[in-house]
Amino acid sequence: MEIILRESMKKLGKAGEIVKVAPGYARNYLLPKGLVIMADKKNLEQLERQQKYIIAKAARLKEEHEALATQLQSLDIIIAKRAGEESRLYGAVTSMDIAEAIAAKGFEVDKKKIQLSDPIKAIGEYQVTCRLSADVSCEVTVKVVAQA
Repeated sequence: MEIILRESMKKLGKAGEIVKVAPGYARNYLLPKGLVIMADKKNLEQLERQQKYIIAKAARLKEEHEALATQLQSLDIIIAKRAGEESRLYGAVTSMDIAEAIAAKGFEVDKKKIQLSDPIKAIGEYQVTCRLSADVSCEVTVKVVAQA
């Protein structure tokens, strides 16, 4: 099934591209979420007319994400958690905790954009990747300290 992407997606392509996907994936996920439109004759003609607007919007979003990435890289996120012997935490630091700490600094990042392979379970300093869009990602320094 051929579709037109409304937004850039990492595994599918950039906004405005025409791609082929499985019919079930398009019908059950992409179309209901408004991420794509069907690639029929009417929509293809409309796409040609709107191509410059789509490209301008994608460029503007990329600039915004790059600006946010540079600001996030300069942040030092400090998260205080209860710790036991040998610097092990009671519980763990998850992407939700990191997103809340970033929000406390005045920046809005969705917890789904924070990529942790495993939750942080010990005191220390960690580099965490934030994938803001398909093209832009940054490293954020997270310091986990023992709660006083």
